[in-house]
Amino acid sequence: MLAAALVLAVLALGGCDSGPDAKSRERSGSSVIVPGKPGEPNRVMPAKEAIEQRAENDSPNAADVSYAQMMIMHHGQALRMTELAPDRAGSAKVKKLAARIAAAQGPEIDAMKGWLRSQGKSAAGGRAHASMPGMATEAQLRALRDARGAAFDRLFLKLMITHHGGAITMATDVKGRGNNIRVEEMADEAISQQSAEIRRMQDML
Repeated sequence: MLAAALVLAVLALGGCDSGPDAKSRERSGSSVIVPGKPGEPNRVMPAKEAIEQRAENDSPNAADVSYAQMMIMHHGQALRMTELAPDRAGSAKVKKLAARIAAAQGPEIDAMKGWLRSQGKSAAGGRAHASMPGMATEAQLRALRDARGAAFDRLFLKLMITHHGGAITMATDVKGRGNNIRVEEMADEAISQQSAEIRRMQDML
């Protein structure tokens, strides 16, 4: 989003500038409009400097760290649910879906743990799992473990749709409150992938 804004700003300045100042900017490189803080005017600065400044200000904040910690727990529950499918699901489609979810979310957990280690943070932390959106209750998990065949399929799909919806809520939240580009990328991936899976699961009900 920032890159797109910078490109538009460069084009805007390039299209309307003329005279000595424009020629001077051409010699020194493109300039961009950088939005000011609330109550402050916008600024014009070299594009290279603006990009470097954004990179320097990419340090994770509490929202970034909390998101990674919570998503590790959130994905962990999804993996526990998918582990039940091979022996309990009646539909081959549900079994394949569970395998795809496990294949995607296992590496995502490893990526988030790696990112936390790189920041000197523990993978443990965040809110209690019951307070995270979309998490299944212990009673729901017991019901899933006890179900077989078509009953398992229906309950698995319903719980996983809710679970994915919670992950999308968390990812959307960190995109508005976080500061780290890598975390934003992971959130974008989660929104895209899990939105597609929700649509697929809804068609399977």
